[in-house]
Amino acid sequence: MANALYDPGRGYFLKGAIDWSTNAMTVILVNTTAGTTYTVDLVNHDFLDDVTAGAIVDTAEVIGNPVAADYNIGIADGDDITFALVAAGGYGAIEALVIYNGTPATDATRHLIAYIDTATGLPVTPNGGDITVQWDNTAGTKIFKL
Repeated sequence: MANALYDPGRGYFLKGAIDWSTNAMTVILVNTTAGTTYTVDLVNHDFLDDVTAGAIVDTAEVIGNPVAADYNIGIADGDDITFALVAAGGYGAIEALVIYNGTPATDATRHLIAYIDTATGLPVTPNGGDITVQWDNTAGTKIFKL
């Protein structure tokens, strides 16, 4: 699959339920191929509780300084993030990142935004070291485009 936005997430942006610049935009590392896995459903998955708990490889990290890099064309950007000391586990590699709105109080209300499985460095196999996510800095690309 290619990088994509969750359909319900787009709707939540339109309804004003997600504010990229002020909500806690959060990223998780996800396993999609070995052991307990997550199978993305961009049409029907709307909240974080739709992501298989056992497929989440590491604790969530918040994107610092989330900004609308170019309002005219709907570009989302923010600081690169580092997942510190990601332990090796029985799940094998990390094949995807899931971005969600971490501001609401529970996983059943945290809106899924983007699924990223095509990027430099993916898949990556944790070995106890840090995993750094460097967002694309190409004009017109950044993290994603609405």
